[in-house]
Amino acid sequence: MPSAATQAPVPAVHVDEARHWDRLMQMARLGAIPGEGVNRAALSDLDHQARRLLLSWGAELGLASSVDALGNLFLRHEGTDPTLAPLLAGSHMDSQPKGGRFDGIWGVLAALDAVQAIRKAGLATRRAIEIVAWTNEEGGRFAPGCMGSMAFSGHSPPNTWDDTRDREGLRFGDELARLLAAESDIPRRKLGFTPFAYIEPHIEQGPLLEAGGLDIGVVTGIQGSRWFLVEIAGKTDHAGTAPLSLRQDAVQDMLRAITALNALMADPTDVLRFTVGRIEVEPNSSNTVADLARFSIDFRHPDAAILTERGDAIPATIQSAMTTCRATVRETFHALPARFDPMVQDAVEAAALDLGLKPRRLPSGAFHDAQFLVPVCPSGMIFIPSRNGISHHPAEYSSPTQVANGTRVLALTLLRLASM
Repeated sequence: MPSAATQAPVPAVHVDEARHWDRLMQMARLGAIPGEGVNRAALSDLDHQARRLLLSWGAELGLASSVDALGNLFLRHEGTDPTLAPLLAGSHMDSQPKGGRFDGIWGVLAALDAVQAIRKAGLATRRAIEIVAWTNEEGGRFAPGCMGSMAFSGHSPPNTWDDTRDREGLRFGDELARLLAAESDIPRRKLGFTPFAYIEPHIEQGPLLEAGGLDIGVVTGIQGSRWFLVEIAGKTDHAGTAPLSLRQDAVQDMLRAITALNALMADPTDVLRFTVGRIEVEPNSSNTVADLARFSIDFRHPDAAILTERGDAIPATIQSAMTTCRATVRETFHALPARFDPMVQDAVEAAALDLGLKPRRLPSGAFHDAQFLVPVCPSGMIFIPSRNGISHHPAEYSSPTQVANGTRVLALTLLRLASM
């Protein structure tokens, strides 16, 4: 087998920019929405179609497919030594309700095209390389996100989210069973294993690379995240007849709770991230006092101590803000900050430099499946620039050259690590 050192640039030459872009655009048509966006919810029929399209491309390359109990989808390029742990690379295929064409799906297709480039170059790898598409990373339909990688890594039992429902009342467990039944022709594999390493390519979802005129982000880690669901129960009354002093108005107590949370989360350094992104009110009538207000909390910080201290203070802060209503606070997601392995960071940076690209080491503000692989194996991520830092929006964009460059870096990184 030619050494990775002497053949380093070869797989990059075989990354076909036009083919890679065409695959991205074919995927973007599955769930296309106005403004060049994508709405492809996890476990939906559109998700099924996207998975079948990926499988068809893998079959053309002779890659073996398999699926586990959480619907995580794998395509395997064999290595020359079957006794070695495989190298894992990929991302996710689901999107936000008003998402873009690159978030997640680019990472899966980058892994596919990187493996294709290695094979086309005629280079063997000692280790197998497995391309993975994780189930429900976004959490846009079924919260929280990263269910597939959390179950794979042992972070959470695989039946944890069976009773989680989407806005139409459909259960995650039932929709997962529907997916697996539709893919009964795909070999089933055991949930979880220990890879040699994991690499996740992704758009930056931020402005730093573009602002710095840089090509590649070598991701150092991911800040911690805690999600909560808050329900405030009051009493329905007539808006025209019920005196304010006698009301149990869920909306008014919700506003008091959010105001108190804003004070709790105040951060003069502007490092902390606190978001109330989803609000539901019942009965949602303009002339009726609301008897139920429900809202989400997304709290993030790179310091585990701050994440723990302020996150733990959220329930008491909400309860102290109540005047006439009752509040229930439930934590739905908790992930401590993650630090990526130096071996993976060094391999990505070296690949970028060998290809004449300009890299920068930087942390990720968004959470990703890679966060849950950190306790399992050496893990890391490759970022490419996002135009204006936009993501989770139809205007999300990375150029054909940027996505191809990221795939070239991935191909070279995979070749080197899979040759160890």
